[in-house]
Amino acid sequence: MEVLIIDDSRVMRSILRRICTSLGFAVREAGDGQQALDALAEGVPDLCLIDWNMPVMDGLTFVTQVRARPEWRQMMLMMVTTESEHGQIVRALAAGAHEYVIKPFTAEAIAEKFALLGLVATEAPG
Repeated sequence: MEVLIIDDSRVMRSILRRICTSLGFAVREAGDGQQALDALAEGVPDLCLIDWNMPVMDGLTFVTQVRARPEWRQMMLMMVTTESEHGQIVRALAAGAHEYVIKPFTAEAIAEKFALLGLVATEAPG
């Protein structure tokens, strides 16, 4: 299974990459929503982890763009952001995000959300 991490922070992408790979997922990265849309031309991941506040294209715009395209509707979308206001969470879920995680988070919190979404990665042998 593959995850696309969309965040303008290299450090945050690195943290999420480490968590996702430890859970057995292949990982691709994008620095903003537009880079992520461009990356979808190379293949559609099972899940996108999306920051809200990014230059060029923010996470909410990315979610609405993805949901407007039928060929991308099977992709699961999870916001991973500092936006913690109830209204923002409602907006993201109404736009088509499946889950919402507020930064800072733990690896366990991410793993629990993956389990809620039914994403069980193939465990590495050993």
